[in-house]
Amino acid sequence: MSAHLPLTLSVNGEEVSRLVEPRETLADFLRRDLSLTGTHTGCEMGVCGACLVMLDGLPTHACLVFAVQAQGASVETVEGLTQSAAIADLQRAFHERNALQCGFCTPGMLVTAQGLLSRKALPSREEIRDALSGNYCRCTGYEAIVDAIEMVARRRAAGETATSFVEEPA
Repeated sequence: MSAHLPLTLSVNGEEVSRLVEPRETLADFLRRDLSLTGTHTGCEMGVCGACLVMLDGLPTHACLVFAVQAQGASVETVEGLTQSAAIADLQRAFHERNALQCGFCTPGMLVTAQGLLSRKALPSREEIRDALSGNYCRCTGYEAIVDAIEMVARRRAAGETATSFVEEPA
């Protein structure tokens, strides 16, 4: 039985302190200890992108980082980006462009897209595809995802503001 280690970090703007197993991944910590289940675990090898979070402002595969490596760091999950409305326009565009199907990869795609758009306001379609290269989707074929991200980039460049994603009544 291994000793637990102290961990203090900021998660979605809130300071969190816990004792963690030395080999517990950040993804498992977020899911099990904090109940932030938007950080999915898929391949657990950093290939699929389902576990992507923003770690100190950079998109990071949370399955490849031990929780203790995030000591003192700032972590933003899809839940935090949703609550702050940072990705409301991306969520709306994914809905408008039919860029989601089963939804398993969607949180990682949204985190990746937000990371890209925070670094480059108007990326080319090739740059969008390159940014998404660490995210695996079995359902969509990516074209609608690229369309949605490109649409948001253009809307943001035109000065449109993000609004809360509201499902239209049927």
